[in-house]
Amino acid sequence: MSTIAADQSPAVPSPVASALAGLPRVVDLLAARAEEHDRDATFPYQGIEAVHEAGLLTLTVDRRYGGPGGTLADTVQVLSQLGRGDASVAVVTAFTLLQHAEQARTAGWPVAGYRRLLTESRRGPALVNTLHAEPGARAGEPPATVARWDGTGWLLTGRKTYCAGAEALAWMAVTARTDEPEPRTGTFLVRGESEGLEVDPTWDQLGLRASASHDVVLDEVRVPAELALGLNPPKGGAGRGVTGSAARPASASTATGDVPRAVPAAELARAWHDLALSAVAVGVARSAQDWLVRFLHQRTPANLTEPLGSLPRYRSALGEIEAQLIGAEELVHGLAPRVDRAEPEAVARTGPAHLLATRAAISAVQQAVSLTGNPGLSRRHPLERYLRDALSSRVHLAPDEAVLEAAGRAALERGARP
Repeated sequence: MSTIAADQSPAVPSPVASALAGLPRVVDLLAARAEEHDRDATFPYQGIEAVHEAGLLTLTVDRRYGGPGGTLADTVQVLSQLGRGDASVAVVTAFTLLQHAEQARTAGWPVAGYRRLLTESRRGPALVNTLHAEPGARAGEPPATVARWDGTGWLLTGRKTYCAGAEALAWMAVTARTDEPEPRTGTFLVRGESEGLEVDPTWDQLGLRASASHDVVLDEVRVPAELALGLNPPKGGAGRGVTGSAARPASASTATGDVPRAVPAAELARAWHDLALSAVAVGVARSAQDWLVRFLHQRTPANLTEPLGSLPRYRSALGEIEAQLIGAEELVHGLAPRVDRAEPEAVARTGPAHLLATRAAISAVQQAVSLTGNPGLSRRHPLERYLRDALSSRVHLAPDEAVLEAAGRAALERGARP
């Protein structure tokens, strides 16, 4: 029997390690209910509760706020596993983790508001998401949602769409423009239970059906002045409700390390988004592969004496899927720690990485369906759900043309340097 010396004590697991230790159980719980929530398009409250109880929903709360200080590398590890269990839960979790990570880097939320969010997070799941998208909006246009100053605070009116977790959000970071002669654009922190706020259940998509990504309608929803973020003072005078901008360059020492000023906060936020959502898609594809492996072990057609997995053709096809997913995982998990170190080159590569990882995930699941034939498309089995969820992961990806054009432009600029 081993003994511990008097001057030694057992190693205490870090908060991050403790949270990660509970992942397998959470994934099993999510997988057990995923089909039901997908079929009925009901929000997975129990799944979110399980993620919260394991300490995963607040993984990226910074240490200076009493959190575990999870990094992007930790985040993609968690999300890839949650994606194996239930893609909808993983997506909703991802947006909350991204909010806490943004606060760790930029401290954009006012102290009192963020303290309130953390208090709620200790009591139960406190989901947060940024509401950007609007029906019919075009890239580069200011938001149609309007913030009107009434002398004591802001009144928000408009409609936001594709709001993941809409019916269960504790807080919403709503982008809006002011109704001033020279409009300003900012982010307004809105409580999910605010008067004048309504969730319009519009989400009825092919995949991610349990994500409750409904529209949110705001009708003069009141927001205190101190909860308006990123409003620069108008020309000629001090602004109303001005707080620290969440878009300022990240330079403080955070859980992700000392962030050089050379990497703007907006680019770092995009890098986190790209890799976090890539991890979810790859997790879905891994579940599809797991199901395929069981199918190939168990399926013995009438004209064969051994399972399909014994045939070289099927082993080769499975190897193709494995190679694609290895490539996607190495890309995502390899870039994440480099983004944590704020390496500019790594940050610049996350857009193409998101595109490639999503393509690999979709291709892998499509190949799995092709190999299994009718059983793979039967609603008796989860493979068709994995296909729908993988295809729907594209909603979180920038248009292919935009990603590739930016990558091509960067390559041309490198080639033009002396």
